[in-house]
Amino acid sequence: MPDVFLCEITHNIVLTDAVFSIAVTCPELARESVAGQFLHIKCGQERILRRPISICSIRGDEVRFVFEVKGEGTRWLSECVIGQRLDILAPLGNGFTMPEGNVIVVGGGVGTPPMLFAAESAIKEVTAVLGFRSKDRIILTDEFKALCDEVYITTDDGSAGIHGMVTGPLEALLKKGGYDTVMTCGQLIMQKAVAELCARYNIPCQVSVEERMGCGVGACLVCACETVTGGVRQMSRACADGPVFDASEVVW
Repeated sequence: MPDVFLCEITHNIVLTDAVFSIAVTCPELARESVAGQFLHIKCGQERILRRPISICSIRGDEVRFVFEVKGEGTRWLSECVIGQRLDILAPLGNGFTMPEGNVIVVGGGVGTPPMLFAAESAIKEVTAVLGFRSKDRIILTDEFKALCDEVYITTDDGSAGIHGMVTGPLEALLKKGGYDTVMTCGQLIMQKAVAELCARYNIPCQVSVEERMGCGVGACLVCACETVTGGVRQMSRACADGPVFDASEVVW
């Protein structure tokens, strides 16, 4: 069940010019969280709305999240220091369902961090396909390599790894076979392409949708997204019904 925790910051590390990694210590939150869930963080006393940020990893009693500075709230968060306490409502949302078999995790840009937690939680072999705009935007690859059997890096401009989109190496893996589920988080256009590939190769796919959120608990309906169940279209809440959905249920 979600609760409000006052969590002490144990590290704040700069990953790129705009991406930061923060870890907090909270034994209860670490025990209760599953891959795909998110934290709703209060960013200063003067800001009413919390900021939703996916959980990146769990290490013992430490809960880590990685985020990009996009406004005043995340700027405030990036400037927090070790020992400072954060007001966090968590864990929120429905996470990934881990299969018994082999998994491919697909991350794009700042959608990559929650896929590290998914890789940590995999029961059997896990392969990662990670896409970034350019070499200077790449994050967390060493940690994925420590967890995964194989890691493929793509960049839009070809400055590192494979030149192109994640769909290139992903399709090669799906053709080879031996995987039971694909899990993904990133930009909508990437997730749609991943979902279409998985449908073509008849591989189950779970997507963590990225919608703008307000309350984080399903009351305000800011994060409504269209889904379909049993042929019936409906509006679902990314924060409460998701953020993880079966890809076949998402109306792209």
